[in-house]
Amino acid sequence: MSALSQSMLVAVPLAPLVGAIVAGLFGKTVGRRGAHAVTILGVAIAFVLSAITLKAVAVDGARFNQTVYEWMVIGGIKMEVGFLVDGLTAMMMCVVTFVSLMVHIYTIGYMEEDPGYQRFFSYISLFTFSMLMLVMSNNMLQLFFGWEAVGLVSYLLIGFWYTKPTAIFANMKAFLVNRVGDFGFILGIGLLLAYGGTLNYGELFAKGPELAKLGFPGTDWMLITVACICLFIGAMGKSAQFPLHVWLPDSMEGPTPISALIHAATMVTAGIFMVARMSPLFELSDTALNFVLVIGAITALFMGFLGIIQNDIKRVVAYSTLSQLGYMTVALGASAYSVAVFHLMTHAFFKALLFLAAGSVIIGMHHDQDIRNMGGLRKYMPLTWITSLLGSLALIGTPLFAGFYSKDSIIEAVHASHLPAAGFAYFAVLAGVFVTAFYSFRMYFLVFHGEERFRHKPFPAEDEEVHGHDEHEHEEPHESPWVVTAPLLLLAVPSVVIGFMTIQPMLFGEFFKDSIFVNAELHPAMEELAHEFHGAAAMALHALTTAPFWLALAGVVVSWWFYMKQPAIPAAIKARFAIVYKLLDNKYYMDWINEHVFAAGARLLGRGLWKGGDVGLIDGVLINGSARVVAGAAAITRLFQTGYLYHYALVMILGIFALMTWQLWPYLGMAR
Repeated sequence: MSALSQSMLVAVPLAPLVGAIVAGLFGKTVGRRGAHAVTILGVAIAFVLSAITLKAVAVDGARFNQTVYEWMVIGGIKMEVGFLVDGLTAMMMCVVTFVSLMVHIYTIGYMEEDPGYQRFFSYISLFTFSMLMLVMSNNMLQLFFGWEAVGLVSYLLIGFWYTKPTAIFANMKAFLVNRVGDFGFILGIGLLLAYGGTLNYGELFAKGPELAKLGFPGTDWMLITVACICLFIGAMGKSAQFPLHVWLPDSMEGPTPISALIHAATMVTAGIFMVARMSPLFELSDTALNFVLVIGAITALFMGFLGIIQNDIKRVVAYSTLSQLGYMTVALGASAYSVAVFHLMTHAFFKALLFLAAGSVIIGMHHDQDIRNMGGLRKYMPLTWITSLLGSLALIGTPLFAGFYSKDSIIEAVHASHLPAAGFAYFAVLAGVFVTAFYSFRMYFLVFHGEERFRHKPFPAEDEEVHGHDEHEHEEPHESPWVVTAPLLLLAVPSVVIGFMTIQPMLFGEFFKDSIFVNAELHPAMEELAHEFHGAAAMALHALTTAPFWLALAGVVVSWWFYMKQPAIPAAIKARFAIVYKLLDNKYYMDWINEHVFAAGARLLGRGLWKGGDVGLIDGVLINGSARVVAGAAAITRLFQTGYLYHYALVMILGIFALMTWQLWPYLGMAR
C-alpha cells in the first residue's frame, strides 16, 4: 500500500484559498483577467492533485489519516486539523474540484459585464476551499469548520447582487434555515464528544458499540439514536430535506454559476457525504435509519410535484435538485450508503450541466428566465440544446446514462430493504420516476421545441437577472460564447459515461471497503443488489423490462403530448384542479407557515422577552427599581440633614438614649 504525501494533500485546499485571497484583496490591482486567471489556476491545481490522489487510492490502495496541525488539547480532547483520505474522500475531492473548475471557466462568460467580477471569483474559490476542508477532514471539529464555512460563503453568493431585495431576502432565509439544521448538528457532535470523549472519526467509530448500549438520560431512547438524528437534522438543513428545504428554491436569486456549484454538486451534497461518513454510527440505530428513509421519501416525491408547475427555468432545475437529494437520502436510510454517494457523484455532473445549460439559455434569451417565453431554441443554440438533452436523459434515468445506474440502484436497494418505512419509500421513489421525467421534459420541450414565443413574450419577465441587457430585448437568441459552451461539453461526457464505467467498483468492488460500513446481517440490501448484478451492460438491457424505465418513458410521452400536441390539456387540468394547483403554487404553504407561525412566534417571544424581561424586569425592577430605592432612602435621610446644630444635638442624645436602652434591657428584665 503506497503512501500519500502530506504536502501534496495540504496543497489541494490551499491552492483555491490563495486564489480567493488574491482575487478578493487585490482584485483592483490584478484586474479582471488576473482575478479569473489566479482563481482558475488554483482550482486547476487542486483538481490535478485530486485526480492524482484518486488514482493512488483506487489503483495503488493508498490511504492517509494523520494530524496536520494540532490546535490545542483540552482535558485530553484534541482539537486539530487532519486529513482522512480514502475512496470516499478521493471521489468527493475530484467531483468538487472538477465541477468547480468548470464553473470558474463558465463564469468568465456569464459574469462578463458584472461590476462584481473579481469579488465573485474570490467567493467561488473560497467556497471550493471550504468544501475541500469539509470532505478531507478526519475529525468532527474540522468537519464543523468546513460545514459552517460553506454556509457562510453560500450566504455571500446567494446575496451577491446585494441591491436586489429578493436576493437579500433569499440569502437571509438560507442562512437562518441552515442555522436551524446546524443547531441539531452541533448537538449531535456535542453528544458524541460528551460520551465518546473524542472528535476523531476513527476513535469515535471504535467506541460505537459501547455508545449503542447507553440510554439518553431521563428517557427510554437510545443515546446513539438521538445523536444520529441530531446529526441528520444538520444534513436536513444543508442538503435541503423536508421541512428544511425552503431555502434552496429561493437561492436561485444568486447568479447561475453558483446554482451549479452550490446547489447541484457540492454544498447540498455535504449532508449526504456526512451521513455516509458516519455510517458506522447510523448502522447502530434502525430508528434513525427509518427517520432518514421517511424524510428522504417525502422530499423525493413531494418536491418533484412542485417542479411540474414552475415556469422559471432555474427553479425547475432547483426543484429537481431537491427531489434527487431526496433519492440520495432514501438510499442512506436503506443502508445503501455507497449507492447514495454513487448517485451524488453522477448527479453532480448532470445537474451541474443542466444548471449551466439553463444559464446558457438565459444568456441566449438576454436574461429572460420564463420558459413560457421561449420555444424553438434548438436551431439557435445547438450546443446548449444537445447538452441539455443529454443532461435531461441522464436525470430521468435513461439506460446507459449516468443517472440510470445510480437511480435504479437506489430503487432496487429500497425494494430490498427490510426496514418498516421501506414500503412508503419504495412507492415514493417509484412514483418520483414518472414525475421527474414529466417536469424535466416539460422544460426541455417548452425551451427547445415548438412555437417560437420569444418574439412576442406572452409572459413579460418580472424576475430577470439585472445585467443591463435591456437594449437586447428584441434581438433573436444566440449561442453562448465558448467559455460557456466548453464546460457544457466537458460536463456532458461524464453525464453519459461515468455510471457505466464506475458502478462495478463503487457499488460491488473494493472502492469504499474501508470508507463505508454496513451491517449486512441486519441490513442486507447491498448484498441482494450484488447478487442480482451481472455487469453494467446487462443491467441496462434488463432495465427495458422494469417499471422505472416504462414510468420514465411515460413521463416523457405525456409531457410531449401535453406541451407539444395538446397544450389545452394542462390549462384544463389547472382549471379543474385549481385547489391542488394553488397548493403547489404556494409550495404547500411551507413559507406561509414559517413566516406566520414560527417567525411570528419567534417575534412574539422576542417581544415578550424584550418588554417583560428586558424593559420590565431588568430595566424596570433591577436597574430603575434599585435607583428608586436609593433615591427614596436618600430623600428620607435628607430630612435629617437640616444644618441646624440643635437638631444634630437632639439626634445624638436620642441615639445615646436608644443605645443605652438596648444595652441595659436584658438586665432590667432579670431585675424583674
